[in-house]
Amino acid sequence: MNRSSLTRFAWLSIAAAILTIGLKAIAYLLTGSVGLLSDALESFVNLVGALMALAMLTIAARPADEAHVYGHGKAEYFSSGVEGTLILIAAVSIGIAAIQRLITPKPLEQIGLGIGVSVAASLINFAVARTLLRAGKRYDSITLEANAQHLMTDVWTSVGVLAGVGAVALTDWERLDPIVALVVGGNIIWSGVHIVRNSVLGLMDTALPGKEQITLQKVLEKHTQTGVQYHALRTRQSGARRFVSLHVLVPGIWTVQRGHQLLERIEADLRHALPKVTVFTHLEALNDPASGDDMALDRVEVAPVDTPTKSIR
Repeated sequence: MNRSSLTRFAWLSIAAAILTIGLKAIAYLLTGSVGLLSDALESFVNLVGALMALAMLTIAARPADEAHVYGHGKAEYFSSGVEGTLILIAAVSIGIAAIQRLITPKPLEQIGLGIGVSVAASLINFAVARTLLRAGKRYDSITLEANAQHLMTDVWTSVGVLAGVGAVALTDWERLDPIVALVVGGNIIWSGVHIVRNSVLGLMDTALPGKEQITLQKVLEKHTQTGVQYHALRTRQSGARRFVSLHVLVPGIWTVQRGHQLLERIEADLRHALPKVTVFTHLEALNDPASGDDMALDRVEVAPVDTPTKSIR
């Protein structure tokens, strides 16, 4: 699938954010609930996050060029990182508003109508979140997954807020509203930290997940035979693209053609085992001591050996 087509999901998220902001703002104005205000603020953050997702998905879809020979896939990590940061800012804003209302409680008004409007907004967010989550997993997009997780956090936030507003209506204990808002803020902080953490791991070229590492090792074990080994296996992920590099050691008496054919089979099997993977292999002689000098990221420096030279006449 063309990655540029993923922007349609960002447009869907933008439309949902605008609609839910309007509905939740109406619910807050009807009831005066700080819990519903916190819900509306998070939807505003959803809009900013969706706009950022649109921009980064557009950049990530660009093909590789001379300045970005590995493509632009890492742009998606900036989107999820910004969205996670915005979530944390929204959580702080919610906490400040809740503490003020906790100190000076205020009665809620038109609770039934406000709850009805907020439920409608939550149903919209739930439908869009499920759509984005499926698309994110299907197309391996951290941007869409982060946006979906944010929307699902918004849904659970709304459930908590509505429970708090309903509890106020039943008990007349006005401080329940800001207490629920504080709980909601704590939940939002957890979600924001999780999203930011995943973005940082991607930008830091973290190795592929353990499950995918096991898949790689199983493929390589099929090709490990008498006289054939591998080392210096390194992996990383850039957006939807995975990168794998390794050194394959074969007997020194093998011809270059035979070694190359083995590498072609290994690379083909790895591409079949993992989606969107780029494989780099390096052929080395098993019985050459120098083959063990470059197993680490930085090659071991070996003192030059003085050898007699012959003059050309």
